[in-house]
Amino acid sequence: MSEKTLPRGRGSVSYLPILLLSFASAAAAQSTRCVPMTNQQLIIYRAGSLTRAFKPLIESFTCQTGIHVTDNPMGSVDAGRQITAGGHACDLYAPADYLDIDLFMKPAGYANFDIVFAHGRMVLAYSVSGLAAKKLPSIVEPGSPAFDPPNSIPKAAAKWYEILTMPGVEISGGNPFLDPGAYRSPMIFQLAADYYKVPNLYNDLLEHLITPGQNSGAVIGKQYEFQFSYEHNARFTATGNPDYRYVDLPDEINMSDPAKDAYYKEHAVVVLPGLGTPRSARSIPVPASHVAWGITLMNDAPNKENAIKFLEMLLGPAGTASLNEHGPSAISPAVVSQADFRKLPASLRPLVKASPK
Repeated sequence: MSEKTLPRGRGSVSYLPILLLSFASAAAAQSTRCVPMTNQQLIIYRAGSLTRAFKPLIESFTCQTGIHVTDNPMGSVDAGRQITAGGHACDLYAPADYLDIDLFMKPAGYANFDIVFAHGRMVLAYSVSGLAAKKLPSIVEPGSPAFDPPNSIPKAAAKWYEILTMPGVEISGGNPFLDPGAYRSPMIFQLAADYYKVPNLYNDLLEHLITPGQNSGAVIGKQYEFQFSYEHNARFTATGNPDYRYVDLPDEINMSDPAKDAYYKEHAVVVLPGLGTPRSARSIPVPASHVAWGITLMNDAPNKENAIKFLEMLLGPAGTASLNEHGPSAISPAVVSQADFRKLPASLRPLVKASPK
C-alpha cells in the first residue's frame, strides 16, 4: 500500500512511518528468535550452481541451531579433490553431477551413499546483441513461443549446431577436469553428433569451445556468443539482463530425462583424472546422465551429527521450497539406490525413496 492510499484524518500524519517501524520491529523480534551461536561447526563443499538455494537454508539452519556453517562453493570435481587429495575437512559434499559421488567418492571409500535431491537440464544461452553484431541467423526455431521463462522457452533452431560452428563464433566453457558444468559441454557435442548424424560434428563444435577463465572478465555477447548453462542459472541471469536469452534443446541432447539415461550413457562420456590419492583410480570415465545434484555425508566427517541435521532440513519441506524457488528443482522425496538406503542414518530414511534400480 502506498502512502497516498492510506486513510488520513483531521490533523493526522502519514501512517507509512508507523507501518515501517512496525515492520522493522517485527523483523527485529523475529531475528531475536535465533538461538545463541555455539562453537559447533558444519563444513559443506558444494556445487556453485546450488548457491541461491543453499544460502537461505544455511542462514535458517544457523538461526535454528546456532551451528556455524563453513560453505565452500566451487566446481564439483575440484571440491572432491580438495577434500580428498587436499586433505580439507568436510562434512557434506554436494556435486552438480550425482555420479561424482558414485564414481569418485564411493569406490575410494570416502562416502557410503548418494542422495539425489535435485534435477534440471542444460540449455543453450546466447546474447541477442552478440548474434546481431556478427550477423548470425536466429538461433530460435520459427514459430516457437515467446521467451517467457519459466512459462515458455523457445526451441533451438533445427540446425542450431550449424550456427555454433560458423567462422568466428565462440562457445564459452570451463575446465572439464574441475566442473560438471564444463564437462557437460563436450557431452552435449557427442550427443548432438549422434542425434543429427553429421560427420565430424563433435570435433567441429569442440573447435569453437573456449575457456575464458574465472578472472578474465569475459562477457557473453562480447568475448563469446554462446554458452551451455543449467536452466535455473540461465533463468536467473535472464531476469536481470534482457540481452541474455536461451533456447531449449531436444531431450536427447539436454540431458533432462532420467528415462533416457541408457541413451545418454551409450553416446557420451568424458574421462577425468581421479582424485589424486592412492585410494582413487588414476582416471575415471564419467558417462552422460540426466542432470541431477547429489549429496553425501563424508565417512570421516568431523561434525556428523550436525551434517545429519542439515540433511534433514534439505530433504524436508524447507529444502524443497528453497530449491523450487531458486533452482535446481527439488526431487521430493529425494532418491537413493536400494543398496544406499540401508547405509543412511535412520533419521533420513523417511525423507527419501529407494530407487528400484
